[in-house]
Amino acid sequence: QEVVRRSFVGQGSDLRVAANRTRPGSVRMEMFSKLSGMLLHALETREPTVDLLNSFIDHWKSITNYYIQTTDDSRPASQTDIPWRLRQMSDILVYEEKQQDVEDTGPCLEYLLQHKLLETLCTLGKAQYPPGMSQQVLLFFFKLLSQMQKPLLQLVPVYRPVQKLIGLCALPGSCTEKEEAQFLLAVCTRVTQDPSVLRYVLQLSDRPLASGQSQHSSQASNQSTKTPSSQSESLASSHVQSEHGVLWVLLQLSRSQRSKVRQKACEGLMLLSSLLDGSPGELDPAGTQLGELLAGRLQELYSLLPLEELDAAELRSWPRPSWRSESQPDHMTSFLTWFDFLDHLTREAPQVLSVQVCRCVCQLWLVETLYPQLLHTCEQDILVSTSVLCSAVRLVQSPSLLDQLLDFLLRTPSLMELLLQRCDHISDQISMVSLSLVDELLQKPHRDILDTLVLSFVQTRSYLSLPIGGQEDRHPESSDDGEDTQDLEDDPFFSDGFPDEHLAHHHHQQQQQPAAPGSAADIVNSFLCLVPVQARSAHLVQEGGYESYVHDARTLVTQCQSLSLSWDWPQTLPPPGSSGKEGDFFEGHLLRVLFERLGRILQQPYELNLQLTAILSRLSAFNHPLLDEYLLDPYIHLSSCSRSLFSVLVRVMGELMQRIQQVSGLSERLLDTRRHLLGQNQHTG
Repeated sequence: QEVVRRSFVGQGSDLRVAANRTRPGSVRMEMFSKLSGMLLHALETREPTVDLLNSFIDHWKSITNYYIQTTDDSRPASQTDIPWRLRQMSDILVYEEKQQDVEDTGPCLEYLLQHKLLETLCTLGKAQYPPGMSQQVLLFFFKLLSQMQKPLLQLVPVYRPVQKLIGLCALPGSCTEKEEAQFLLAVCTRVTQDPSVLRYVLQLSDRPLASGQSQHSSQASNQSTKTPSSQSESLASSHVQSEHGVLWVLLQLSRSQRSKVRQKACEGLMLLSSLLDGSPGELDPAGTQLGELLAGRLQELYSLLPLEELDAAELRSWPRPSWRSESQPDHMTSFLTWFDFLDHLTREAPQVLSVQVCRCVCQLWLVETLYPQLLHTCEQDILVSTSVLCSAVRLVQSPSLLDQLLDFLLRTPSLMELLLQRCDHISDQISMVSLSLVDELLQKPHRDILDTLVLSFVQTRSYLSLPIGGQEDRHPESSDDGEDTQDLEDDPFFSDGFPDEHLAHHHHQQQQQPAAPGSAADIVNSFLCLVPVQARSAHLVQEGGYESYVHDARTLVTQCQSLSLSWDWPQTLPPPGSSGKEGDFFEGHLLRVLFERLGRILQQPYELNLQLTAILSRLSAFNHPLLDEYLLDPYIHLSSCSRSLFSVLVRVMGELMQRIQQVSGLSERLLDTRRHLLGQNQHTG
């Protein structure tokens, strides 16, 4: 009986549903035939449109009669027939639309618009009468906006209730987050299909829509599609969105504990941000508000981090979270997940809005929150704040967000100098995290990093000794305290041969065909000769392990070259500067601290030395003539106040030779250490 009753009431909608459900088997086909026969019998005696309209009105009157007749105020809406009748009404509207041309408005839709049914439903949902009514209203609006094809949001009787329903979302203690999120996502999706209604969804303006956009039929135009100006007395004239506007509501829902709700809210923000192109006009305040809301949320999540409990080393290697993740995050994951969302949004958003949002992030999080912690003297605060900044630099991919991060780091007065000084801090942990930050910076595709930290200091080539009489004299390299060092060939600490068979053969070939001074082979051999024979262990094992090092080096060079391809670096060296005197050269805060650390490599922890040599290797892998000369050329004539990578290594090797004279069983200890570092057991090789 219920099926028959529904077939008469729902008519075409139920017919379509039944058809979908009865395709698999003959039994269902038989049931479908019976239903079709009953419907055809009904349609023979009644006009289809009249029957649909009467059914639609009957459903609505049944809902209104409930409020007249019921006396039980505590009965939930889900236990009444209201949900079913609302579903039938939405099905009738969808079916009616499919039977007509796109530009026509059916009688059922006109009835809904003329009698302001959506306004009434909003009032009932706000009153929560019966209990849970707001959930049913949200579902009805969601189906209406997601299933109908007409641009409904252009119509005043539709977008006004939509605005009111948006204001009822994300209220404290709400139990309808799921329905709210899907309703708001449907609204945002409709806005992307018709961007002209964006200002009405954002509640930014009371200017009327174009008459052509709001007219579907003569009757609907007269009765249902009144322009906003005709009801301007009920609209705010301000261009600033209300406190509970759609942007604010979506942000509140992004805090939900339910992953699906968070995702839908973020997707809604993504859709709206794609329409805010930042052009001057009434939408500009919305872009400003969006930036402040998003950056404020990042600032809030950072303030929730338990700074005293976080481990700096764990933070630096924290895996990249996805804002689409469905797992329940902890505080740090929540922060980085939101950062990932901002990174994704600013990559996809229009350029002007992207910059606007990133500037808000820079001001609210970096300048107002993180900067004071970076200046703090407490070791734990320094470790955590620098580690979080290191993670942000590692994870960022958005060009606009990277620009703001670098603007903060490189152009905030004294900040970068302080961070670089901490690379040589008394605390090895602080030195480690500061070096890690430098390493992450050097891996980002932005030429300002190398220009600011290194190239701007060596551009004048003031590290070279001044020529005398127009001829370039060959001065011996000088140490950092000004004392002359011996030529490498005459230094008693260094051997002129390699016991290793492969290297000995290579050395023999070089003796037969000496490499040209300054050639790549000559430079490589000069660095190889730095290692004293007593300190070598490669000849003690069958496989020296060079292959893995060479492979890593090639990978590093390839990465650095790909980064710098678009930076338009010069191919030749600039002429030396003419300052007129020596003693003016300063290698910059970064190279100074790296050389200082390298000079103490024999006294430092192994992990710190790995990070130090990784940075120096990366700098040496960039294909810039100034870096090639200053870091890799052992034959340059340094001024008395200058040092280079090669000259520092010469002094380190000298100190090494003095130390190993006092070590007993050096060869065995070197071999054991080599096997340990390469992950080999004592029986390997």
